Amino acid sequence: MSENNAIKAGGPAGESPGHGVNLSFFSRALAAVRRRVRPRLATADRCLRHIAGPSSFLSSLYYALFSRAFGREHRGVLAGRKRFAEETARPRGSSAFLRRSTHRLEKGLLMRPRRPVFGLDFIREMVDCYERALELAAGRDCCGDAELQWPHEVLAEYFKVVASHPRVDPLKERFSALPMPTNGDARATCVPYRRDLSTASPISYDELLQLSIHRRSVRWFQQRAVPREMIDKAIKIAALSPSACNRQPFEFRVFDDPGWVRKVANSPYGTSGYADNIPVMIVVVGQLRCYSEERDRHLIYIDGALASMSLLYALEVQGLSSCCINWPDVEERERELAGLMNLDPDERGIMLIAAGYPDPEGMVASSRKKPLDAIRRYNFE
Repeated sequence: MSENNAIKAGGPAGESPGHGVNLSFFSRALAAVRRRVRPRLATADRCLRHIAGPSSFLSSLYYALFSRAFGREHRGVLAGRKRFAEETARPRGSSAFLRRSTHRLEKGLLMRPRRPVFGLDFIREMVDCYERALELAAGRDCCGDAELQWPHEVLAEYFKVVASHPRVDPLKERFSALPMPTNGDARATCVPYRRDLSTASPISYDELLQLSIHRRSVRWFQQRAVPREMIDKAIKIAALSPSACNRQPFEFRVFDDPGWVRKVANSPYGTSGYADNIPVMIVVVGQLRCYSEERDRHLIYIDGALASMSLLYALEVQGLSSCCINWPDVEERERELAGLMNLDPDERGIMLIAAGYPDPEGMVASSRKKPLDAIRRYNFE
């Protein structure tokens, strides 16, 4: 049989004429089996969910045996706890433990009435961590060294006002012998203070309302380069957002190189049809290394979202528009983004934000919001 005839018969030269036919038969048979099995599996899954749903133990068993949907979160939380311990032992740059402890001392300082002695359950570990951070920062010109100004001043204020106590007094002596951190801002207020309420907010409610109405999710942008200074100014505003114990467990990874923008923009599901039109893509990345307990694992999403909303408004007032893009917890996409951005095991994508100068000819979705009565309830009325 000639090679052409062999190919027509369903296989390359030298193979059985029925080889391709057999492959096609088995492929169709497998597809038929899948079609038959899939509804039965779905029915079984519904039954399992119905049985396991009311029980915490059975719910955990269900996800351990029948679904890997939370597998990446489990790995991320454990990797984050490991990283937290490592960075507490060797606090280079920003230490989540040191930031949280500093904020806890701040709350003790501003309490009314202030207790004579407070912070006993963590003050030794805080001083240990601060001293290690100073040692590691010695001789380095880095942001971590400048960040030590905050814990230094809060510790100084704490030891100034706290009453004598056998667990505090030795730590006070140790602290007083430590050098002051360099690269700090002498003008910065790093201890609790009273706000000046003598003047009203420079922004009225109506102005904020108009800004909120004006800001829309924009998907069509002018093909103009966006100055990095504008992005940085927006991120500075985002950094002022509330954060649990001021740990700020997020980073804004900014892509403005066209090649990288295309790669990142095509990672989520929600950019179909306009990914090639995006000038700047910002990936909000949460870092589970900021927490030592599983109970705090959702804070990367809460704090990341608070900061992102401030970022959107800061972009808008500079003449830039934006569009929040949902990041789905789909393993295939997670692996792709982690590989593309070289994410550590404890880092999770929170959302993506497209940004740029809006195209005046581009339309935006109306996206009518729910009325006030649908989203607000006082007490249990």
